[in-house]
Amino acid sequence: MPGQKSPKPHYAGHRARLRERFLKSGGDALADYELLELLLFQALPRGDTKPLAKALIGRFGTYAEVLRADADALREVPGAGDSVVAAIRTVRVAALRLMRDEVMEKPVLGSWQALMDYCRSAMGPEKTEQFRLLFLNRKNMLIGDEVQQRGTVDQTAVYPREVVKRALELGATAIIMVHNHPSGDPTPSQGDIDMTNEVKEAAGKLGIVLHDHIVVARGGASSFKSLGLL
Repeated sequence: MPGQKSPKPHYAGHRARLRERFLKSGGDALADYELLELLLFQALPRGDTKPLAKALIGRFGTYAEVLRADADALREVPGAGDSVVAAIRTVRVAALRLMRDEVMEKPVLGSWQALMDYCRSAMGPEKTEQFRLLFLNRKNMLIGDEVQQRGTVDQTAVYPREVVKRALELGATAIIMVHNHPSGDPTPSQGDIDMTNEVKEAAGKLGIVLHDHIVVARGGASSFKSLGLL
């Protein structure tokens, strides 16, 4: 009828109620798919997001695993277009930056577990190898965090001279090397051991200490120092 208001879509009230529950009780009061719905509200301002949220949880298992999923895997879920992928990846990046802030410019020994958690979260889910350098000053405070190399599924080229050069540029007196094993097994390979020894020797000649080399994977993490390899 002319002049009559169109009825509000059924999802409008649901969105308001879900936001209210979150604001009153916090995230612990919501199921994984409901937290994901809240996130999807930002990407999809209209429409019912519950089916897509449940489909994503069904595909990846948990809210955390949805955040860890790469863009191509997310797009395999019907309805997960670029706006959805961008929203999900933005939350992951924000979480990683919060974790990094917890360890930057702090003594490494006092925040070692936080550092390990950050490395595992940042690199563990990756499908290709990455080589990361953590730079420390004389007080063993973390002053730099950089991904130096990205490789194929099972290898990345590491050049000791480039590692030492970057440490000198930043005024670092010590470094921690980190790389991931996409296979899921964090056990160091013989190639990892040989490369570590080469970097240790090159750095030592210029007074730069290699504190540790950490291998991370979805299945855990290995420390060369803990294993007696350094």
